[in-house]
Amino acid sequence: MMVLVGLRPAAALGLSALALAALPLAAREGGKSLGTGQASYYANSFAGKRTASGEAYSPGAMTAAHRSAPFDSRIRVRNLGNGREVVVRVNDRGPWAKGRVIDLSYAAARQIGLHRSGTARVSLTLLTE
Repeated sequence: MMVLVGLRPAAALGLSALALAALPLAAREGGKSLGTGQASYYANSFAGKRTASGEAYSPGAMTAAHRSAPFDSRIRVRNLGNGREVVVRVNDRGPWAKGRVIDLSYAAARQIGLHRSGTARVSLTLLTE
């Protein structure tokens, strides 16, 4: 393994700043892009009910429902309207509403500012450990 000392990460990879900027955000941040779409959040009436993983839904936890991401995987959710982001752990399946790509817990929705509007356009990145 070769270690390059004193070089910026882009230079160490042989990438110019312009080439690095052209990479998808997920590639720059060490994850796999899951695309963009509408996010929503769970109603408080679901508190305590079992998720698909078997654990109880907690509005205060940083969790989410995604159709295909593995349980316990982490997804970075970025609100494209305000740039705020949160990392959530997948513990449920869904969302099942047309046009939605992820359902967030109330705490996660609040952190990225979609708890008032109810939905927001987001980008999703599946994080690698």
